[in-house]
Amino acid sequence: MLEVEIKSRCSDLDGVKKTIVESGGTFISTEVEEDWYFNHPCRDFGKTDEALRIRKVNDMVFCTYKGPKLGGKTKTRFEKEVQIHDALAMQEILQKLGFILYGTVQKKRDVYLLNEVTICCDDVKGLGTFVELEMISNNKEEAEKRLFALAEKLGLSDFITTSYLEMLKGG
Repeated sequence: MLEVEIKSRCSDLDGVKKTIVESGGTFISTEVEEDWYFNHPCRDFGKTDEALRIRKVNDMVFCTYKGPKLGGKTKTRFEKEVQIHDALAMQEILQKLGFILYGTVQKKRDVYLLNEVTICCDDVKGLGTFVELEMISNNKEEAEKRLFALAEKLGLSDFITTSYLEMLKGG
């Protein structure tokens, strides 16, 4: 399975949220997220287009690996995530293995679900507001079509494939 995602800058999060609900979408949760990204001791994840992240979401913690983007207009990539119980202990383990803390991202995220699409309305510290639309699918082309059609319905058009971390690092 692939994670197929599009992201757009958004100056009117409240308007987007209203349109989601009016379209039959369901509010799922508000999350406060803090991400810690690590770089491999022997290869540069910036060059290989991979990511290793520890994410604290409210009171839960996850460790996630993201493979290289598969190209195109979306951020499509292999992703594997496991829940862990102690963010600081996992950070210490990674650092003892030689991984280097590369950067952090903090955001407030409101999550909605509409027709099997997860919609995240993000307020990212130091960057501003964005909307991410995401599907898990084996059919990249069909998922892209659905995501861009929904984005148009939501009035989104300023698409970017750069991660929040890359933006914060100036990339």
